[in-house]
Amino acid sequence: MELFNPATGAGGASVSLAGPETVALAIRGAARAWPAWAETPPVRRARILFRFKELIEAHLDDLAAIITREQGKVMADARGEVQRGLEIIEFACGMPHLLKGDYADQVATSIDQFSLRQPLGVVAGITPFNFPVMVPMWMFPLAIGCGNTFILKPSERDPSAALRMAELLKQAGLPDGVFQVVQGDKSAVDALIGAPEIEALSFVGSTPIAEYIYAQGCARGKRVQALGGAKNHLVVMPDADLAQVEDALIGAAYGAAGERCMAISVAVAVGAAGDALVARLQQRLARLRVGDGADPASEMGPLVTAVHRQRVLDYVNTGVAEGASLVVDGRNLKVAGREGGYFLGPCLFDNVRPGMRIYREEIFGPVLSVVRAATMDEAIALINAHEFGNGVALYTADGASARDFMRRVKIGMVGINGPLPVPTAYFSFGGWKRSLFGDTHIYGMEGVRFYTRYKAVMQRWSDSGLGGAQFAMPTSR
Repeated sequence: MELFNPATGAGGASVSLAGPETVALAIRGAARAWPAWAETPPVRRARILFRFKELIEAHLDDLAAIITREQGKVMADARGEVQRGLEIIEFACGMPHLLKGDYADQVATSIDQFSLRQPLGVVAGITPFNFPVMVPMWMFPLAIGCGNTFILKPSERDPSAALRMAELLKQAGLPDGVFQVVQGDKSAVDALIGAPEIEALSFVGSTPIAEYIYAQGCARGKRVQALGGAKNHLVVMPDADLAQVEDALIGAAYGAAGERCMAISVAVAVGAAGDALVARLQQRLARLRVGDGADPASEMGPLVTAVHRQRVLDYVNTGVAEGASLVVDGRNLKVAGREGGYFLGPCLFDNVRPGMRIYREEIFGPVLSVVRAATMDEAIALINAHEFGNGVALYTADGASARDFMRRVKIGMVGINGPLPVPTAYFSFGGWKRSLFGDTHIYGMEGVRFYTRYKAVMQRWSDSGLGGAQFAMPTSR
């Protein structure tokens, strides 16, 4: 498949898409490598992760440049992506402690009990185009740190970052077969789902694909965590600091051209906050610098492909047709010297209603919708009624309102006076409702639990008998 630079539209590179035979080859290699890797002491696995962390730090700018060249986001954002991935590696370096079980002495006469967590075997991750470094790092450092072998199927739209990480893992001393990259499309995904050797699947992407992978994987007895789409709201109370809100919305709605699962795509203006907020955003967007992500002056880059740009453009046209007010129209933006790039200027809608498609569906582009609400209760009801439940933010000066909002809103990740509530590495990431299929969130201790099985052991070494066969349920005595 031919690859294109989103900022220029120029091709020149290509990626070879794996068929089922190549996927099967990777699985066989992972299965061969697993027994020895599972028996490797966790502290030795952690040492390899420490060396990998040092290599990522040394090559951070190289990885960021790969991201910008193939995905399009600005370099500062690409560096931030790598840094957030590094935090997961740092967490995984503590695996000898994270895998510790519990021990109880003398739970009954001469009997002790303890627990341990053991790796699953061969596991796989299927990751999206928008974070080609960070999202895989949500998965594989924990998976291999727990003693699994891991097969990564990255997005075919920006495949090079995964290969570079594989090279650095090899350089860090990871044994052959423990981490492998398989490039591909749906054919490769279906091969991973159908392979009986794959014990678990992790996925981040759109809701239809998340639901498909979850249903197909679970039907085959696999563990699945599948993170889907989002429609993240930011609620602006009348007492909010509008200067803070303006900065928050510009970065959260238009950063990475809106191609983030945690992007804010709906601003809910409560009470009298709406008119002043829209006026500030309109003025600020006129100054937003859109250009090649490799240009340090750029604040927003292009969309990832021409097809995706057209999809977002269709949503904007639909919003106009549905009667929303297009206050800022970025449809005709041209970037000098980059006329072939997949650029779309920032778009701002006002007076958006819940029944509109631009409100209901995930656009995944630089489009922000402003919805008006009379009260916080109305705003919460609006959010809770939406099918997605990934992230939400509230801007207010009132602590009581913030606490009430945080407890009542049916969303997996909540920010108070902060627009992108992405949890740190030692917490876990995940939404509610149709933003997450599966029982565990991703990374943090939820990730450790996902990639291991819990085992409880009861043992007795006493020579004293129990007086013959026991036919009653054993009890502590």
